[in-house]
Amino acid sequence: MGRGARQKDYLCHMSTRVKNQEEILAKLGITQLNPMQLATQEAMEKSAHLILLSPTGTGKTLAFLLPLLLQLDPTCEEVQLLILVPSRELAIQIEQVVRQMGTGFKVNAVYGGRAGSKDRMEIKHRPAVLVGTPGRVADHLRREAFDTAFVQSLVLDEFDKSLEIGFEGEMRDILHALPGVGRKILTSATQGVEIPRFVGLKSPQVLDFLEDKISQLQVKKVVSPTKDKLETLGQLLGQLGSKNGIIFCNFKDSIQRVSDYLSDHDISHGVFSGGMEQIDRERSLIKFRNGTYPLLLATDLAARGIDVPELDFIIHYHLPLRAEEFIHRNGRTARMNSEGTAYILQYEKEPLPDFVGKPALEKLLPSTLPAPSTWSTLLISGGRKDKISKGDIAGFFLKQGGINAAELGAIELKVDCAFVAVKSAVLEQVLPKVNNQKLKEKKVRITVI
Repeated sequence: MGRGARQKDYLCHMSTRVKNQEEILAKLGITQLNPMQLATQEAMEKSAHLILLSPTGTGKTLAFLLPLLLQLDPTCEEVQLLILVPSRELAIQIEQVVRQMGTGFKVNAVYGGRAGSKDRMEIKHRPAVLVGTPGRVADHLRREAFDTAFVQSLVLDEFDKSLEIGFEGEMRDILHALPGVGRKILTSATQGVEIPRFVGLKSPQVLDFLEDKISQLQVKKVVSPTKDKLETLGQLLGQLGSKNGIIFCNFKDSIQRVSDYLSDHDISHGVFSGGMEQIDRERSLIKFRNGTYPLLLATDLAARGIDVPELDFIIHYHLPLRAEEFIHRNGRTARMNSEGTAYILQYEKEPLPDFVGKPALEKLLPSTLPAPSTWSTLLISGGRKDKISKGDIAGFFLKQGGINAAELGAIELKVDCAFVAVKSAVLEQVLPKVNNQKLKEKKVRITVI
């Protein structure tokens, strides 16, 4: 093939790729990529090994997924892209993003907390993209559940967290089992993490966007006159009103105590911690996303790697012990060029660590406690496998349920079920009309969770 023909073929390929990218972004409701995402695309065209450092919530997932998915071979029926993540929540989130992109490539997430047999059943029909926690992926590799020879790209997302929570052995085994991997992408929202030699990076390009959003975040302290800060927390929440945010605690016992206080005062909230069953954690996040819970009470498990809406604030009921976790917690608000505030609850005799800097003092004014949420969440016993779409669910509730659009909230569609938010005031009216009725071709059960 001559030079002119090669150039024509290249331009044709790039034109198709741009068209596909535009279609994907349209499906995601995104008009244009941000500077970090554009820089990532450019860097991946020039370098096979990349370290991407960018704050939580800036769009790192889309930054690496978009170019990698466009490079997949549609004729290959094996795993081509492997993404390792430190938590099951992040695995589920990335799986959902890939599906929302609508490329047609199969994706599966594998993680601890559910039966390995379910994983093996799903990946028997090979996904092009496999997302998983190191422990579960290493287990599947030991069982030879899929052929590693076709894995061309490896992403270690939030790699510092995986190393921190003890996955080094599993990650070492996985890297050893992937001799043909040519492209390696490492992402983090933390700087200065040592990358082990077994990762095998060769002259990696480093993109550092960690300083890009400091000016958008306000850090303020609220002083409590007593060591028990519950009353001060209540006053702060009253001042914040109907805004949504996460309250961070360091211990599960503290979370229970704060949760009891919020419940006693009819303040709607969800709980998210490592001691909970996976299904309960997922449902807390679903209800937080759809507004049933305006507040989420959480440990540092929620500091990164979870899919949550834009937050107006976060509250450090307890300060973390390390600067890195302070950064990650704060990164849940002021995301993607939006504004947000991180509040530190400080007992007046309690010294603040150096890593918080010198936060401004927030004075509390007399206020009433936040009103309970006006939304409830319903569970529908049918999902994608039943050929049910979000449009089907919306139409079902508007026509069969007899409610109006303002009384219908966010809809989340899963493989075998769905969740929908509706105004609590219409629950008694709508439930008898939709429960045990046919949605598409399936008779569904609908319950309040």
